[in-house]
Amino acid sequence: MNIPSEYDEIRPYEPEELPEVFKELLADSQFLSVVNLLPVLGDMPQQDLQGALLSCKTNLDFQKRLIYPILKHLLSKAATSYRINVSALADKKGAYTYISNHRDIVLDSAILSLLLLEDGFEDTVEIAIGDNLLAYPWIEKIVRVNRAFIVRRSLGMREMLASSKRLSGYIHFAINEKKRSLWIAQREGRAKDSNDRTQESLIKMLAMAGNGSPAECLSQINIVPLSISYEYDPCDFLKAKEMQQKRDNPAHVKSREDDLLNMQTGIFGFKGDIHYQVAPCINAWLPELAGLPKGDFFAEVVRRIDKGIHSSYKLFPGNYVAADLLDGTDNSNYYTPEEKARFEKYLASRVKLVDLPDKDEDFLRNRILEMYANPLKNYIGAKV
Repeated sequence: MNIPSEYDEIRPYEPEELPEVFKELLADSQFLSVVNLLPVLGDMPQQDLQGALLSCKTNLDFQKRLIYPILKHLLSKAATSYRINVSALADKKGAYTYISNHRDIVLDSAILSLLLLEDGFEDTVEIAIGDNLLAYPWIEKIVRVNRAFIVRRSLGMREMLASSKRLSGYIHFAINEKKRSLWIAQREGRAKDSNDRTQESLIKMLAMAGNGSPAECLSQINIVPLSISYEYDPCDFLKAKEMQQKRDNPAHVKSREDDLLNMQTGIFGFKGDIHYQVAPCINAWLPELAGLPKGDFFAEVVRRIDKGIHSSYKLFPGNYVAADLLDGTDNSNYYTPEEKARFEKYLASRVKLVDLPDKDEDFLRNRILEMYANPLKNYIGAKV
């Protein structure tokens, strides 16, 4: 396919580029040291790894042969179950822009692609990933082999505008020319308190490319709200720790090492039950908003996308227990005494994991409770 050169710096690698990229990865000692720590690949002799990589003729080959065996192994240890409900989609062969809440830095999109394949879809999604996570050259290479496209951040105002236009153009190109679905988080970074809200700037960026009014431009990329629910968030204690650090020092900024620790904890940590729920494509209601002033239009699109995500959460006993412990409500008909005791034990163990010199246990406990209570609060609000 003839892909405009303006997208070369951000797009996934094409199949013809893979052999050279694989050779570069195999010559990278950092990459090889990480591979040695992975399940499935870690036990593979380097010669076999080389053969496995070079035998992959397409990105999908790479995912099916190398990525998804690792992912399935991880999920067998870190999840009790995982599933997706795509009944809201009329056409499994269509190309969609999935906009979802964001729970895990690495796995949200990876699990989505795996679930889509297992549900009968023919292909995986391209993945939006911020360049702040590309700490080493080999990471950028491997994610672009794995169908990631790069979102450039930390740019000046003028550079950011140009970058956003290019990103929007690529997303429209991928949907309409490549006929490939995409995944993008509803906001930059994860909502630390699980109070998931779509950034209006994201929707404005998506409407920069295309033809016609903002409603027409958005309709051309088939936006689908997607709700991701984890029974347990492996990074909950790290998020709470960061909240206290920012409370105590407003200038606190996560380091690259912190990002890598969050990635590692999210990948290997226990998640319990995992549920993905697709809401109907927003094209069903976009025409209703076409006559609104531009500012009102984007605000209403964001509100309705959030409603689609919030109303599609799968709720677990811990969500109800957390709300009761935090706010003094009574949702005891949604959990048993044993489930409440189990969650309270879990909560205490997570607070204990936080490593800070001036540890504020009450603050940390309440922040973790908020993470589990907010999905329930938003679900109730979306159902009104």
